Amino acid sequence: MGTENFISLSHVSKTFPGVKALQDVSFDIHKGEIHALIGENGAGKSTLIKILSGVYQSDPGAEISILGKKYDHITPLEALKAGIVVIYQDFSFFPNLSVAENIAISRDLEKGKNIIDWDSMRRLSAAALERLGVSIDVNTPMGELSIAKQQLVAVARALVYDAKLIIMDEPTSSLSKGEVELLFRVMKTLRDSGISILFISHKLDELFAVSDRFTILRDGMYIGTFGDDDLDNDKLISLMVGRSIEYKVYDKRKTTEVLLKVEHLSKRGNFKDISFELHRGEILGITGLVGAGRTEVLQAIFGITDYDEGRIELEGVELKHRSPEQAVHAGFGYIPENRLQEGLVLRKSIEDNIVVTVLDQVCGPLGLRRTDKMGALVSQWMDRLSIKPNLPEMPAANLSGGNQQRVVLAKWLAKQPKVLFVDEPTNGIDVKAKSEIHKILRDLAEEGMGIILVSSELPEILAIADRVIVMRHGKITAQFDGATVSQEDIMSKAVVSFKI
Repeated sequence: MGTENFISLSHVSKTFPGVKALQDVSFDIHKGEIHALIGENGAGKSTLIKILSGVYQSDPGAEISILGKKYDHITPLEALKAGIVVIYQDFSFFPNLSVAENIAISRDLEKGKNIIDWDSMRRLSAAALERLGVSIDVNTPMGELSIAKQQLVAVARALVYDAKLIIMDEPTSSLSKGEVELLFRVMKTLRDSGISILFISHKLDELFAVSDRFTILRDGMYIGTFGDDDLDNDKLISLMVGRSIEYKVYDKRKTTEVLLKVEHLSKRGNFKDISFELHRGEILGITGLVGAGRTEVLQAIFGITDYDEGRIELEGVELKHRSPEQAVHAGFGYIPENRLQEGLVLRKSIEDNIVVTVLDQVCGPLGLRRTDKMGALVSQWMDRLSIKPNLPEMPAANLSGGNQQRVVLAKWLAKQPKVLFVDEPTNGIDVKAKSEIHKILRDLAEEGMGIILVSSELPEILAIADRVIVMRHGKITAQFDGATVSQEDIMSKAVVSFKI
């Protein structure tokens, strides 16, 4: 790791109407280092990324220096020319185009080329992937690649743009352990070649595994920059939130009234012979490695996808629904893993997102909104779930990850479901927001709601699940009592053991 600065930020602030998102932030990123940017949701990380990439302009008085060249603010074109490339969680790919086209075609178009040199494009893309040490056929359609390989293609695309600083926003959120290790090897290869990486993640073990230095933001303010030897888990969390926070392990409940029964549910190529019961007022955790079939089971029960065989009962009545609309009518709610693409309409307001499931309750006979009724309902759920800022008209895109997740929760709780499916509810949100989401789910279970929680984070499963189901390769391999199960118990049933 070198000590020469690639970029230095001095007195960077950003004000939105009624909100000071960043306040006097100053730090630098060295050439050839992996630099972690850490903070709770709402700490200002996303705002800072957008300033670095030119999407936002900082308030007057800021100074940004890139390789010694000083700017009051950066435009998107200046950021790109300086080699600053952001890899967002959604990748922004064209799934029907090839790997080569996704990597290189934009570069040719930006250069004003009217004729595409397809051979040159494929060579350029293959060279970028080879530089990463990965083997991906550049003729493969992007939509056929796994999330892990799409992540690597996104990095290769950054190299084609001659990236000098790659900003990775939650790059491991949908990756398995082995895929994370591969990504980390690639990141270290880039670092050793002189490329800087700004790494944003809420998974502290991963941050410590790969980061050279850590910059911490809290409530929009700069707290400090630390070397990896200066921090441990507890100190990092304390600096992030101003106090120490741990997962609260809730007392486990034993309820006997069967609310939902699933029998011998199967879907070829996805899962086989899935049978379990969910009791009223219970949180049933489903865990296993990425690709175990957990999400596919939830989607089949909810009617997003079809299943080949099996039987589903709710309160003793067999359900034959094969669509989400029918599932919602029966009493199901579904919070998807990807809240940005599937849970929210980002350009719409908080208010619009909350009422989308209950339009029949807040609209009159001619379809006109009853503003008094809608305002009362939105206010009720914003208050109960502590959605901040308390601005119902604010676009959901402008909220932190934790508050976006609360809006998705509010949308379904307004419908008052009997059974709530929650897929990776704290993915990409900070430790404080995780604790708050856990408390909300436990409170809902105490009120009698049945909750099925899918999570890859074993501490989360152990903290709030009353019972635990483990899946591997589309099958249930074990069921445990949440009060007595350990991480070792779960992992022994989640992974394949090899004997030599």
